[in-house]
Amino acid sequence: MLMDAAGYRESLRSYHPRVFVNGQRVESVADEPMLAPGIAGIGVAYDLAHDETHRPIMTAVQASSGKTVNRMTHIDESASDLLAKLEAVRLMCKISGCAVRYLTHDAFNGLHQATARADAQHGTDYGQRFRAFMHEVQDRDLTLGIAMTDAKGDRSKRPGAQPNRDAYVHIKERRKNGIVIRGTKAIVTGAPYVHEFLVMPCRTHAPGDEDFAVCCAVPCDAQGVTIVARPAGRPGDPAAKFSAKYGQSTGVVMFDDVFVPWERVFMAGETEEAGFLTTSYATHHRHSCIGARAGFGDLLIGAGALMIEANGLDIERHGHVREQMVELITITESFFACGVAASVYCQKDPAGNVMPDTVFANIGKLLLATKIYDMHRIAHYVSGGLVVALPGPDEDHNPETAASLSAVLTGRPDIPHAQRAEVARFIEDLTVSKEAGWYSVISLHGGGSPEAMKREIWRNYPVMEKVALVESLLDRGVLADGSRVSKQPGRCCVTGCEVPERIGGEPREAAE
Repeated sequence: MLMDAAGYRESLRSYHPRVFVNGQRVESVADEPMLAPGIAGIGVAYDLAHDETHRPIMTAVQASSGKTVNRMTHIDESASDLLAKLEAVRLMCKISGCAVRYLTHDAFNGLHQATARADAQHGTDYGQRFRAFMHEVQDRDLTLGIAMTDAKGDRSKRPGAQPNRDAYVHIKERRKNGIVIRGTKAIVTGAPYVHEFLVMPCRTHAPGDEDFAVCCAVPCDAQGVTIVARPAGRPGDPAAKFSAKYGQSTGVVMFDDVFVPWERVFMAGETEEAGFLTTSYATHHRHSCIGARAGFGDLLIGAGALMIEANGLDIERHGHVREQMVELITITESFFACGVAASVYCQKDPAGNVMPDTVFANIGKLLLATKIYDMHRIAHYVSGGLVVALPGPDEDHNPETAASLSAVLTGRPDIPHAQRAEVARFIEDLTVSKEAGWYSVISLHGGGSPEAMKREIWRNYPVMEKVALVESLLDRGVLADGSRVSKQPGRCCVTGCEVPERIGGEPREAAE
């Protein structure tokens, strides 16, 4: 059953999570004004699946069940699936700013790969358990909170060496019928208004970390779960032209001796496969982030063009603003192009689904993570100082000042002051407000820090192919002084430095 936004909101009433926002206990998530923009944001993913125009990219047929499901819960089988997902995420985010539901998709695809590896290596039945859970989520059209980022404690120490073990979610006890988990996940997007949490490892693990290599599904209102969250967006703020309607809450989720039955446990001590789950999820998620921030770029491009017009400038005549707008378009479409390339050059996984090309996915995410600040700068440049100088919306109705302000703050005579002010406040909301800072931080660190992406790019880029190319054009191994250097496999023939080969040594090929 595919829910719509109203059905999703109503479905939250059947859960009773322990939620605190701004120090207050939330009795009904579905009716809490501080969370309304977040519920509306996720609702977009539900409603678009019913839109005739967008249904082809917002839904898919799940091969393992033969049922039509929301794209955000689907396992990708081809490059076409990845392209559709990328377009779907961009569509959702150009409406809502941040489409939390794609996290479910990314976790499902990473977990599909990781459980297959664990089963092959250890003879477990994690894959069967996962598929049963996935089909339940698809049939009920649920949204999951991806509880991945641990509190981490002292970051110089591995999980097993932490003085406070609860800094990482871990297995406290193993029983015949399941496990008991403890610990804290520090950043869970959409935490107050999801149906279940998918607890995931957040790093690679080594021997000694077995208790921390855990993946399982936990209902949001399971006994022992506490959610401490921030409001979603800026509900009720008349100046928040965007985030009063759409926003996202993030929450700290504490697991205090939470029991999880074995059928909902998808990894429990397999350190190597848990590490693989972390990196595979990251690649899927970074690919999705590309679409998300491209949607955000669409908002800035549209708002910038409206602001230029309201200011009385002509892009065709005023080259300096045209140059800035072209730069904003170039930034947005360049990282989105990496997402397209990652889709086309995807690789078939032994589990049966496809993985976006790791290099292109990480380059695209690295670009958006660092260019988000340039996107803000350009929006400020083309908009002018009115974005931060404009008095608050209460002055629009002040009989003592409204007429005078309207007269002097109008740009083009055919565009009313109210229209110009509305666009200015929209840009302020997206680029200057506290919500703008939130979008910047999740762009920079969401899905891993820039350093994590750089490591993945270097680890997976076929540098040896480039070395071999140059060596084939030179007298191999001959230095400028005529001496020769022996070349060891995996090392540069001149410097002796290690250089990575693509995993498996295979060239990029489109996987259909």
